[in-house]
Amino acid sequence: MTKAATEVRRLESYLGGAWRKGAGDGVPLLDAATGVPVAGIDSSGLDFAGALAYGRDRGGAALRRLSFHDRAAMLKALGQALTAQKEEFYALSAATGATRADGWIDIEGGIGTLMSYAAKGRRELPNTRVLVDGDVEPLAKDGSFAGQHILTPLQGAAIHINAFNFPCWGMLEKLAPTLLAGVPAIVKPASQTAYLTELMVRRIIESGILPEGALQLVCGSIGDLLDHVDGQDIVTFTGSAATGQKLKAHPAIVHNATRFTMEADSLNAAILGLDAGPGTEEFDLFVKEVAREMTVKAGQKCTAIRRVIAPRRHVDALVSTLRDRLARTPVGNPADEAARMGPLASLGQREEVRARIGELAAEAEIVAGDPANPTIVSGDAAAGAFLNPILLYCDRPDAARAVHAVEAFGPVATVMPYDEVDEAVSLARRGSGSLVASVFTDDPAFAVDVVTGLAPFHGRIMIGNRTSAKTATGHGSPLPVLVHGGPGRAGGGEELGGLRSVAHYMQRTAVQGAPALLSAVTGRWIQGAPVRDDAIHPFRKSLAELKVGDRLVTAKRTVTLEDVEHFAHFTGDIFYAHMDEEAAKANPFFDGRVAHGYLIVSFAAGLFVDPAPGPVLANYGVDNLRFMTPVYPGDTLQVELTCKEINPRSGADHGEVRWDCRVTNQKGATAAHYDVLTMVAKTWP
Repeated sequence: MTKAATEVRRLESYLGGAWRKGAGDGVPLLDAATGVPVAGIDSSGLDFAGALAYGRDRGGAALRRLSFHDRAAMLKALGQALTAQKEEFYALSAATGATRADGWIDIEGGIGTLMSYAAKGRRELPNTRVLVDGDVEPLAKDGSFAGQHILTPLQGAAIHINAFNFPCWGMLEKLAPTLLAGVPAIVKPASQTAYLTELMVRRIIESGILPEGALQLVCGSIGDLLDHVDGQDIVTFTGSAATGQKLKAHPAIVHNATRFTMEADSLNAAILGLDAGPGTEEFDLFVKEVAREMTVKAGQKCTAIRRVIAPRRHVDALVSTLRDRLARTPVGNPADEAARMGPLASLGQREEVRARIGELAAEAEIVAGDPANPTIVSGDAAAGAFLNPILLYCDRPDAARAVHAVEAFGPVATVMPYDEVDEAVSLARRGSGSLVASVFTDDPAFAVDVVTGLAPFHGRIMIGNRTSAKTATGHGSPLPVLVHGGPGRAGGGEELGGLRSVAHYMQRTAVQGAPALLSAVTGRWIQGAPVRDDAIHPFRKSLAELKVGDRLVTAKRTVTLEDVEHFAHFTGDIFYAHMDEEAAKANPFFDGRVAHGYLIVSFAAGLFVDPAPGPVLANYGVDNLRFMTPVYPGDTLQVELTCKEINPRSGADHGEVRWDCRVTNQKGATAAHYDVLTMVAKTWP
């Protein structure tokens, strides 16, 4: 190392509950704009087997003791703590080559993902440690045997091997669902920008919010870490396809069938619609989007636009407009407010991109930018990893190979023409699987053809047009609630997508047994499980007193023709099946005039509700309402209301209670079946 490099801080790994330095001198990591050393990195000599065992035994056990709501609260607290310290992260982020706007995606975008998962965990998951997956499957005619799928946390650790371009978001977007699932994580950031990840992990550890062992960090090589994985562990990788495929073939991963998720190279396409010529709002939006995707993070985004597919009759105007717009993008030191695009992450990365441009230039001509001679407004052109946006044009993309196979991971895109919609779809599909594609059109037929043609080859498709111009999140922005990943070349993995990704860190198990035992396992009452009838109306019980299986069997009420007619005129629902005997009989489903379905629900509420003030605070919904048997004037209804599920809300004085409501007629046939959702006080009075 140089003298300057020896004076900078050496990064440490956080393993086994302590910050530890590698045994070597370390490799210098340089400021992307100035070439000045920022840190040194080395992980040699560290005990990776011990770290993995520590995460499984200490961190995993602690997380599994928490409920989903506890873990969600933990994520929220963590997001708030990191938000309070965001300016410290921004200050160091500039060394990675990120402008303030780039840093916002990485830092606040990552924190926002934590907060999104915290909110979803509180709103959409039960306050339990076992997650019920789907409906009960009856397996015996007499109801004595049934099946239920459940999800439980894997008892290993998640090893997240991340890319250099998003040192904060790349960690947090994986960490959020991992921790919410109840699984500990070992994070390995790419070395070029690991100093920013290390800073954020330091602040996370210092906060004391996470249980010990829930989060560990490797700064440097992972050494023999993967030698020790087993079938309860998960490995995720973001980076090049070549490296990902090598890791996926690791003997321990193959032998133990360790879960492996990969996000790799992606030649994402943006398609300009046949209707979207110069002068249309879609053309202007398209130009803006392509230019933005080329320059944000200096094009170092896995979702950036690499292939620009446009109608042949519009490519000249498109190239000219893009060339002018890109020329007005000032490139320079991210610390300079005048700079709108920073450098690549390292000099090595710039040389890699230049080499890939050379491969592309064998089939396409460079129509904007000079790869060899960057023009900058600030920074060191020799020591900094600067590269101006490079736009290429390939006139015969159908006969080309490199433009569909070579990714220059920087501010580089290739324009290619098409004549018909099928040709545009075919060109986009030649990327062999991508994370995202976008189509800019105001023509519904064109949108249908493109989306249905591209969907099997893409993880996400964005349709842009004038209507959504002000609200669209953009081609290149993965969102916590939508899946991020893609088939084929893109790695075949899937991340994010709301609670879908939480299941990636859990085991789905089919449990079979008697209803009483299934109910005990899941904490949810099912038909055939024991019930408890007592003299106290269940609506008089607080959460402290109410038990799953508490039941009320109501009095009975006979439905009259006058009831049906009054309800019809009172509500305005005079549908013929309720009012016209002859027409109702002609209906193949009815034998005559029938009661309104919502009349049945209303009468049911009148039968089961206890009217006095009490612990039941509100009815906030009805789920899965089905009308099973027609109710005719003269039929007698009765309700069986059973406490199905109790979810105390953390940090509140109430919780949610789900009630199984079954309405039957005088013959015992089910007229209606649904879940009633209520808010119930934890104590009363």
